Amino acid sequence: MKRILLFIATNLAILLVLSITLRILGVDRILEAQGGGLNYSSLLTFAAVIGFGGSLISLAMSKWSAKNMTGAVVIDIPSNATEHWLVETVRRQAKASDIGMPEVAIYDSPDVNAFATGMNRNNALVAVSTGLLQKMQQDEVEAVLAHEVSHVANGDMVTLTLIQGVVNTFVIFFARIIGHAVDRVVFRTEEEHGPAYMITSIIAEILLGILASIIVMWFSRQREFRADAGSARLVGRNKMIAALERLKQQYEPSHLPDRMEALGISGQGSRFGHLFMSHPPLDERIAALREATS
Repeated sequence: MKRILLFIATNLAILLVLSITLRILGVDRILEAQGGGLNYSSLLTFAAVIGFGGSLISLAMSKWSAKNMTGAVVIDIPSNATEHWLVETVRRQAKASDIGMPEVAIYDSPDVNAFATGMNRNNALVAVSTGLLQKMQQDEVEAVLAHEVSHVANGDMVTLTLIQGVVNTFVIFFARIIGHAVDRVVFRTEEEHGPAYMITSIIAEILLGILASIIVMWFSRQREFRADAGSARLVGRNKMIAALERLKQQYEPSHLPDRMEALGISGQGSRFGHLFMSHPPLDERIAALREATS
């Protein structure tokens, strides 16, 4: 699934744009107390507003950005048997999960992948790749769709938004403190803040944002187990296990670029290690489903 990458990338871009814009407009000066220090109460409030604002805007843009970044085409009126089956399968699963009917889309990619995103349970998008439709059996595709519908039913994007908002808040808070320290100690600026404050804050924001993604990735891994279980309830554990087994065949060795490795539905991992994986290893997911049957 690509939803985590799309959300984090959009969120980081919005944070940087907001931070630079507010600094240019002089709003950042509200953080400066008399005597050249930092007003930590104002800084924390400022960080929370920008941090949660960035994540909420990312959530609001999630469907739009997903469609544009993947080229996903929504099925308004099914034009063939495959599209008709996709729409009706998602409709049936959405009804069983007590959520609104998501938009159903297909995007052109040889990878076996799928994702779900959207502002809430009743305003979501479920998209599958052409590679998934070509390389999976119908029962396996049905299980993948149920996995994505379960993400929507579980409210994963909203929960992710709240977690990202908290993470953003502390990233901005500590980035400003680091920028302030560098500006005062290294460059010895005595009045207001010099250029070093802005430059250092932005660099610290990027680096801290990458480190903070460990928290988001941990949450994502937990959500995968829950979505797998949701798929098992909707279509049966055997179908979900079969889908994961098929993914294991397709992604060993992985055909995804390194930068996308941990963000695909297979979640085999990346060179950055387990902490930066958005998905548990497929063997762990399969084992969790099999243990649930015993």
